[in-house]
Amino acid sequence: MFLPLVYHDDYSPPFPAEHRFPMEKFRLLYEHLLDSGLTTDARLHRPDICPPEVLALAHCPCYIRRFLDGDLGREEQRRLGLPWSEALARRTVRAVGGSLLAADLALKHGLACHLAGGTHHAHFDHAAGFCIFNDLAVISRYLLEAGKVQRVLVFDCDVHQGDGTARLLADTPEAITVSLHCEKNFPARKAESDWDIPLPMGMGDADYLQVVDDALNYLLPLYQPDLVLYDAGVDVHKDDALGYLQLTDAGVAERDERVIRHCLGREIPVVGVIGGGYDKDRAALARRHGILHHSADKVWREMGLGQ
Repeated sequence: MFLPLVYHDDYSPPFPAEHRFPMEKFRLLYEHLLDSGLTTDARLHRPDICPPEVLALAHCPCYIRRFLDGDLGREEQRRLGLPWSEALARRTVRAVGGSLLAADLALKHGLACHLAGGTHHAHFDHAAGFCIFNDLAVISRYLLEAGKVQRVLVFDCDVHQGDGTARLLADTPEAITVSLHCEKNFPARKAESDWDIPLPMGMGDADYLQVVDDALNYLLPLYQPDLVLYDAGVDVHKDDALGYLQLTDAGVAERDERVIRHCLGREIPVVGVIGGGYDKDRAALARRHGILHHSADKVWREMGLGQ
């Protein structure tokens, strides 16, 4: 069996070419994984749209309805930072469905990765930082309420703090939020995760990887989660436009491998979502995001999970 990967053609809707958010990166990531031989189109798992009642486990029903209807106010639209369209709305709920599917596949097979996801700035009743609905919070609430897990741990390695996830899950003790982020970066006003690990600007591979090891060696035995949601943001990369950390390609690959090995070595299923990444060279950015999937596939094969 091949590493379970989740993708849908809805993920890169028509979008202004000059926009700051690299909407085409999802399609380019898909093409990169096919071109590199990691997967084929036929092997990919295609998600359904996430139903409104599942979104409402973490979000205000009124906000869900107004976004899907294109009825956001001017200030709400500015805070989101993305131009609304029916295609964007469909893409948004499809991508949350993709994270849900990836989580179910991880619980079944031990490991799965999404070619999108990690929208950790979305809040209960508003969008922020290019994030509309918070897939990490939705997954956590859904799996807990469905009785599929008793405890879930969100391990967020995006360079920006997962403020939306922290606030949405603050009253859910069975969902542990962990955020490794650059201390001087967006958002200016940080939330309070269960475990915040602020990192100094300019941190490179060796120091970063030590933090990852120390955190997981402590937190996984402490909480013994039934599933880890891993936000593998590549905006920690030295060439990222919004990052301020100094990880190399090799450092990002080692980070991803270590996170997955820490979890699987303790028989904890893990699902990877791609998180943030920003670069004017969109093809280079897609390859950078693809490090997660190549790293996961390497561990998948070495540990014999596909047999």
